[in-house]
Amino acid sequence: MFNRLKPLLPYMARYKRDYLWGGLATLLNNAVWIFFPLIIGIATDDLLHHGVTRRKILAYAAVLIGIALAKGVFLFYTRWILIGISRDIEFDLRNDLFLQLEKQAPEYYQQRRTGDIMARMTNDLSAVRMLLGPAIMYSANTLLFSIGALFFLLRISPFLTLCALVPLPLASVLVQYLGRKIHERFERIQAMFSDISAQAQENFSAARLVRAFAQEEAQIKAFDVSNREYVRRGLRLVQLMGMLWPTLEFMLGIAMVIVLLVGGHLVLLERITPGQFTSFTIYTVMLTWPMIAFGWVVNLFERGTASVIRIHELLIEEPTIDDCKAAKNILPGIEGEIEFRHLSFSYGGPKVLRDISLKIPAGSSLALVGLTGSGKTTLVSLIPRLYDAADGTVLIDGRPVREYRLEELRKSIGFVPQETFLFSETIRENILFGVPEAGTENMLDAAESAHIRAEFAEFPRGFDTMVGERGLTLSGGQKQRTSLARALVCNPRILILDDALASVDTYTEERILEELRRRMTGRTTILISHRVSTVRNADRIAVLANGRIEELGTHEELLAKEGYYFDLYEKQRMEEELAEAT
Repeated sequence: MFNRLKPLLPYMARYKRDYLWGGLATLLNNAVWIFFPLIIGIATDDLLHHGVTRRKILAYAAVLIGIALAKGVFLFYTRWILIGISRDIEFDLRNDLFLQLEKQAPEYYQQRRTGDIMARMTNDLSAVRMLLGPAIMYSANTLLFSIGALFFLLRISPFLTLCALVPLPLASVLVQYLGRKIHERFERIQAMFSDISAQAQENFSAARLVRAFAQEEAQIKAFDVSNREYVRRGLRLVQLMGMLWPTLEFMLGIAMVIVLLVGGHLVLLERITPGQFTSFTIYTVMLTWPMIAFGWVVNLFERGTASVIRIHELLIEEPTIDDCKAAKNILPGIEGEIEFRHLSFSYGGPKVLRDISLKIPAGSSLALVGLTGSGKTTLVSLIPRLYDAADGTVLIDGRPVREYRLEELRKSIGFVPQETFLFSETIRENILFGVPEAGTENMLDAAESAHIRAEFAEFPRGFDTMVGERGLTLSGGQKQRTSLARALVCNPRILILDDALASVDTYTEERILEELRRRMTGRTTILISHRVSTVRNADRIAVLANGRIEELGTHEELLAKEGYYFDLYEKQRMEEELAEAT
């Protein structure tokens, strides 16, 4: 069990001084409380043999009240310190988990379900907190009080103590067996909880899609099946836990019967005094809760160690994209020249890009066109290292991108992805996401360039309007233009627009592109689009097919070749003529 706690040792070491104070408070709490039965026993013998007086009763009562008050004070500090440490470690773990997850590449999240990650950061983290707080506190109290009680029990009567402890070996075997089963079942419960969380998260995120295909009932039934399985596994755990505590209580009950029978006989034989018998009985009764708490602690330890393993799996996951090859010193500011040298790339299967060689001069614009799946998005994703290509195949200003620190590289690039994502914050906070310090004037200027300022100004709360989860309250075009404004406000040296105007009408698109040509003068711009109207004014246009560059040139040069680009142009021209005719 304790080997499974090794990942927590560095966190616990940060609070070793607090643990020392907590340990001292725990020691004093039990040192005071251990004398409570002893004083009662002494008082019993004194009152029986030397007579009862008001003064004696008040004196013994005062001593017992003093012990109870001292215990209360030390118990308060024990709980405050040890449970406080568990909260601090929970805080540290949550921060480290979030930091670790923030470093992961996009492919990490493609391989893992969000619900599973969230379950580990909530349910499992809570189980670890219970392990580090209540479990440690009750373990220490149980151990110290049991040692102290055993010392006084042996002083009263070693024979009676031995008789009272007869049921304990059997109880120990049962606790170990049931504890192992609890651990196994709790691991299965946590795995099922991750599945349920993932299922719920996917349904909430895809609420529109579920309704569009009228799949509410099917999803409800699927969730009901998973939920029933979760409850079934939970009930099986409850069965074990239900067996653990009554078993311990039964063993302690047997111990009490033995104490009454054997102890009473010893009193009759005058081998122990009535006061000693009273003390022995109270010690035995007071050991009942620590023993019951021991069963609860075993449960907490098994739950906690199962969760430690699940959390540790996240913490040890090394990011696939890092700064290990970055230059030690900050490199000169990025100018924006981009080069691909014999670039080939795959996601672990067939190659998505094949032997691409292309240079984009700083300050120029390049448009990428091609069929869906031709590799356009993959190509531009390699520039900010959202995915890593082979070393030396992607360069900026003549340097491999891996030589730039990730923060330095990505701050120089404004990326408007194909799938727009907005946070559940205000429009203002979404636009200023990359540079919160940019200020209102820069935000409004970026919104103007994205031709969204006037629309947002008409909202009741203007740019302080909450957009809802993933921008639910905005239209597709508004979300895309908000995303564009977010990239523009960063004032990047390189701007990448991955089909970023697909949801915008052609008139608005033309106005945005005209504004972009003004703003991006002297900056490198890459456009991905299926519309000829979007790409025709780019300095060069590259046509991708099956992961290769099949055509490269200006709008006029590509039309003259009468290849793929020419066919795309003619098709869209005919569609426009038909639309005008109708």
